[in-house]
Amino acid sequence: MDESTRFKALVVEKTADGRFVRGIRERCMDDLPPGDLVVRVSYSSLNYKDALSATGHPGVTRQFPHTPGIDAVGEVISCASTAFAVGDAVIITGYDLGMETDGGWGEYIRVPSSWAVPLPAKLTEREAMTLGTAGFTAALSVLKLEQAGVKPTDGDILVTGATGGVGALAVAILARAGYRVVASTGKSADETFLRGLGAAEIITRDQVTAGSERPLMKERWAGCVDVVGGDTLAAAIKSTRYCGAVTCCGLVGSTELPMNVYPFILRGVSLIGIDSAGCPADTRLQVWKKLAGEWKPVLPHDLVTEVPLEGLEEKIQAMLRGGSRGRVVVKHP
Repeated sequence: MDESTRFKALVVEKTADGRFVRGIRERCMDDLPPGDLVVRVSYSSLNYKDALSATGHPGVTRQFPHTPGIDAVGEVISCASTAFAVGDAVIITGYDLGMETDGGWGEYIRVPSSWAVPLPAKLTEREAMTLGTAGFTAALSVLKLEQAGVKPTDGDILVTGATGGVGALAVAILARAGYRVVASTGKSADETFLRGLGAAEIITRDQVTAGSERPLMKERWAGCVDVVGGDTLAAAIKSTRYCGAVTCCGLVGSTELPMNVYPFILRGVSLIGIDSAGCPADTRLQVWKKLAGEWKPVLPHDLVTEVPLEGLEEKIQAMLRGGSRGRVVVKHP
């Protein structure tokens, strides 16, 4: 492909006075970073990390101008290695995409071919980005619970922050896998939405944390997918049953974990950290195959909002205000 080829992207720029501005710009292939794989992006998505990058958060992105978008799916245009052929459909999530490496909010990306996995045959491009990093993280959490020995017959699985991207998809995937899911949320109006995803029971945040000042709480959960952190994560661990497991992948509540070691040494509870960005390629492929097959969630239509690049601004602002629900998919022409 000619390096002068022009395309559209949402670009975040830093002004001389230190402000961050963003808008739709025309870029050329020569603007993209080095890599052996060039992909024409069909769909991307909006994640909280993207919203932070779009506002210049230094914990996500430090080099500007920059194009966010930690998820991308599309067609291989060129590959300098033997990993993929021209025309192959591939998914790229995680690694450095959309952080310091220009991401899926541009019509083209250039990345190392080791970052990509083939799009499974039973998954459309739009379905892949409806799942995206959120769905991949949720499914990786479920995989880790399975590997820790947590079975559907063991009892209830708690999902915290259940109306967010990861939480909502965790509810749907767990239900598809045969678990009885208890969804925790601070949004009482979303009970119908959560039941539509497969939740058997909906509880409030206060119901999760009630009694958490104690060293140990009543055993309630066979396992937990936590996307909140802080007091919520501590309460989930303290109330997990003997030899249960808790996965941790979020910090919107707090980065601190205010608790003691009793659940670990008296109940044998496992706390499992989930890092979807650097997940090894073989595990990554395993998770995507499950998402295309036995774990493919049945999702209500109102879980997904599709927007063009021009429609992202409103969705970014809503996410930063905590007013988003479900998934936002970004469609390129």
